[in-house]
Amino acid sequence: MVTQQFISQTKELIDGLKAICANYGLGNDGNEYKIISQAFLYKFMNDKFGYEVKKLDARLGQAANWEAEVASYSNDDYEMLLMKLPPDSAHLYPRHFLSQLFQRQNDEEFAKYFDDTLRDIAHTNNDIFSVKTDSGAKVQLFDELSNYITDRSKRDAFCRALINQLVKFSFEAIFQLKFDFFATIFEYLIKDYNKDGGGKYAEYYTPHAVANIMAKILVAGPVANVTVYDPAAGSGSLLMSLAHQIGEERCTIYSQDISQKSSGMLRLNLILNNLVHSIQNIIQGNTLSHPYHREGEQLKTFDFVVSNPPFKLDFSDFRDALDSKANHERFFAGLPNVPNKDKDKMAIYLVFIQHIIYSLAPNGKAAIVVPTGFLTAQSGIEKKIREKLVNDKMLRGVVAMPSNIFATTGTNVSVLFLDKANTEGGIVLMDASKLGETVKDGKNQKTLLSPAEEQHIINTFNQRNVVDEFSVVLSYEQIAEKNFSFSAGQYFDVRVEYVDLTPEQFNAKMAGFRQNLDALFNKSRNITEEIMEKTISLKYE
Repeated sequence: MVTQQFISQTKELIDGLKAICANYGLGNDGNEYKIISQAFLYKFMNDKFGYEVKKLDARLGQAANWEAEVASYSNDDYEMLLMKLPPDSAHLYPRHFLSQLFQRQNDEEFAKYFDDTLRDIAHTNNDIFSVKTDSGAKVQLFDELSNYITDRSKRDAFCRALINQLVKFSFEAIFQLKFDFFATIFEYLIKDYNKDGGGKYAEYYTPHAVANIMAKILVAGPVANVTVYDPAAGSGSLLMSLAHQIGEERCTIYSQDISQKSSGMLRLNLILNNLVHSIQNIIQGNTLSHPYHREGEQLKTFDFVVSNPPFKLDFSDFRDALDSKANHERFFAGLPNVPNKDKDKMAIYLVFIQHIIYSLAPNGKAAIVVPTGFLTAQSGIEKKIREKLVNDKMLRGVVAMPSNIFATTGTNVSVLFLDKANTEGGIVLMDASKLGETVKDGKNQKTLLSPAEEQHIINTFNQRNVVDEFSVVLSYEQIAEKNFSFSAGQYFDVRVEYVDLTPEQFNAKMAGFRQNLDALFNKSRNITEEIMEKTISLKYE
């Protein structure tokens, strides 16, 4: 009940921020998401700081005004307090507090003070919260938000409106809720800014059901001190689900994505989900042409990889640069050719799959969202990739998902599971395409899996159960014999139903068949005669 109350309050806060942007002419503006996400993040960090310092000093928890109490500390005592903070908490000074901005909102040039405060917080915490680009440059935590208002005379009022929205309630009582609460809030926060096709690479939000299935199949038991990677991370929904399944304190996340917007959202997602220690590994840049994560001269390999890469995208501007001797081992199956027309239909996901295979540790595991057509293509790069997965014995299985599992794309998708330790076979191919309930999602249809259906998929896969018309368990040799098809339906037994009949019943059925055939022949003969008569009549008219 308390959780639901805070979810409602938080959604109202987000809606209020969006309304402010709309009232100041920024509704659906390209910069609106920066204002919403960064204002939300500032409040989160302020409230998290209060939550943490109250645990360190009982006086602050008992004080009527903890901000005033902590501001009375000596400089040395305050620095000692900061040193005791957990590593995922921002270091704030009294000049940074939300209450301080609220009290000074009627000052002249308040917008400048507001921007300066956020910039100072970003600078103070630069080593912890900055995202790096593939060139090594650092992208700070906050922008100067008031600058997005082109009319200078309205900037003070705009910043006052933001502050008055942020002080309506505190997050302090809900930080222990962690993933389950903040996953819901994050999805609500970004839902208007993270649509499929809204930018380059994988910016769209992977449905929670798909992310949950991928995580629980990849990690069926306890693991610790592992690395997790997504080369096209988007806003990080797959990484968050996997980290939650492993345990946030037992894994380190690595990612790369070319999108500035996605990298900013992923940073917010990590902060919300107690994964601040991984922000230093979040890279904004082109994974295919400039992969950042390395161990010496070699690309770094990872224990777990999850990805929902873009399926189609024009990458002709750097395609030829990938076709170099240095990349031949990484892109072993080749690179898609540039089509004469519709360059944006280049199958870039095939390049990402090859990069993921190359990025797996010796016993690494991966889960990759692919278009279902990949499972059965009889030639080209698709076939070469499937052959390698079978011949090198690193296939764990496939789950074909229901159509419209992504509301924003009609492409049928499957999840490809890799496991370099699965050398003995027992490969699970599953057809879950008939599961789920179709609902309306805006202008689109969306298929929703129930929790029971999600669990059925997970249990069937992890337990390697054979279920009629649903799942098969195969050897590598069986898949090779079927021309390396990964489609479960091609391995289902053909079912022939037998019915015992007496001689009298058999004769009666045969008589019925003869009657039907005679009736069809007579009908056909009559139609033919009518056509002949009409033809002759027309000839002599």
